[in-house]
Amino acid sequence: MPGEVWLIRHAETDWAKAGKHTGRTDIPLNDEGREHAASLPGRLAGQSFALVLTSPLERARETAAIAGLGDEAVEDADLLEYNYGEYEGLTTPEIRESRPDWYLWRDGAPGGEMPDDVGARVDRVIARALAVDGDVALFAHGHVLRVLGSRWIEQPAALAGRLALGTGAICKLGFERETRVIRAWNLLS
Repeated sequence: MPGEVWLIRHAETDWAKAGKHTGRTDIPLNDEGREHAASLPGRLAGQSFALVLTSPLERARETAAIAGLGDEAVEDADLLEYNYGEYEGLTTPEIRESRPDWYLWRDGAPGGEMPDDVGARVDRVIARALAVDGDVALFAHGHVLRVLGSRWIEQPAALAGRLALGTGAICKLGFERETRVIRAWNLLS
C-alpha cells in the first residue's frame, strides 16, 4: 500500500541564495547549504523509505547523501528542475527588465518548459511513488517539487506558484482515506 511521499528540497547553493533561476546548471551546495543539510539525518530519524529517488543534479544528490540516503537513492531525470531555457541563471527582476509582466507559472520560459511540461514529468514520478509499498523520499528542486505538490492533489501545475518552498525544506504528501492530500508543507529546520 502506498505510504507518504516526502519531498526534500536540496539545500542552499550560491545561485539559490542570489535568487537566480537554476534549472539544469549543475552546481554544488555552498558551505551554508552543507551545514543546513547536516540537520536532515535528525529530521528524518526513525523514518524508513521503500524508495528514494533523486534528481541527477549534484545539489540534490549531495543533499540526499548528507541526509544519509545517498546509497539508496536512484536517479530519476523526471525530477530535474524546471528547464528555464533562456532565463537560466537570471533573477526574476533581471527577466522583468525586458518582460515586465513575466510570471513563470503562466508564461514558462522561452527555450525551456511550460508549467504543464513539468506537470507531465512529475505525474510519472507520482505514478512511480504510488506503485510502491511504503514511504517514498524524493530529493529534488524547488520548482519541480512545487509542481509535484500541486499535481499530487490533482491540481494544475500552475498552482505551484502559490506553494512557497525554501531550501532544505521537507514536505509530506499522503492520504486522507483515498484522497491525496498535503500533510505538511515547507517544514524548515
